[in-house]
Amino acid sequence: MVRAPKKVWIILAFAAIYLIWGSTYLGILFAIQSIPPFLMAGTRFFLAGVIMYGIARGQGAPKPERATWKSSVIIGGCLLLGGNGGVTLAEKWVPTGLAALLVATVPIYIALLSWITGMAPRPTPIVWLGLLGGFIGVGILVGPAFTVPTHGNHLGLGMSILLIGSFLWSLGSLYSRRAKSAPSLFVAAGQQMICGGALLLLAGFITGEHRAFALSQVSSLSIGAFVYLVLIGALVGYTAYFYLLRHCDPAKVATYAYVNPIVAMLLGTLFAGETLTLRTLIGAGLIIGSVAVVIMAQQMKAKGGASIPTAVQPECAP
Repeated sequence: MVRAPKKVWIILAFAAIYLIWGSTYLGILFAIQSIPPFLMAGTRFFLAGVIMYGIARGQGAPKPERATWKSSVIIGGCLLLGGNGGVTLAEKWVPTGLAALLVATVPIYIALLSWITGMAPRPTPIVWLGLLGGFIGVGILVGPAFTVPTHGNHLGLGMSILLIGSFLWSLGSLYSRRAKSAPSLFVAAGQQMICGGALLLLAGFITGEHRAFALSQVSSLSIGAFVYLVLIGALVGYTAYFYLLRHCDPAKVATYAYVNPIVAMLLGTLFAGETLTLRTLIGAGLIIGSVAVVIMAQQMKAKGGASIPTAVQPECAP
């Protein structure tokens, strides 16, 4: 009688991180149709962070030390300003499915950067194979954007922003492993969202987004998407993720990293009129397969005594 509810909650939590985090790419697309990217993302994460932080403190989580706010600014800057801010801005020009695929390379970046910085041993041959396959997949996807005249289409710019943002997200994820953070996962996540959201809002004002923005021009679709991103994408998604980390094998939890792009591509095709070309499918197969190889190889090493890899952290959550 006790195990059944737990099994149900685990199934629901997996469904949440698979479907919710995979759907946020479409939510971002709808939200920025009438809300400027940086202001939308900043308000989204600042509100979600305040709510998550307030709930955690209200349930008895201790007040975080002052030093944790410094690390939260750095992590929020890399993950949310650089990573999610890059995704939000790039979706002005890049289809949601393609954006999700490029963001899915984060575990590949992390595996490579962990070795370069001395945080992990040299990749095994199977991991090298995964890294090579992943970068070939990226090349297949981004190649035409830089070799074919676009006549005003900023697809190449958007892809470049996504790749740089994914790199910054990877750096922030590695930094977070050693940075001082609050004991409560929810307090720490709330701090990072508050700091990252504030930086995104600052970026919006610096770039002048507020000058051309009027609340009266915001569509009902954008409002609905924004509410979904705050309440479902951030709060429900992260709650489900933290629940799974406490009750499941990290290898199973990490599967979201290569399920989310598939969900994003399907939703983009069904609801945003995006087209899945043969080139996209080939690139998707290489990237998703490579991410699976890298994550599974790391998990096998972790079972042999190494630390749990960063690939199980929410690096790919948009």
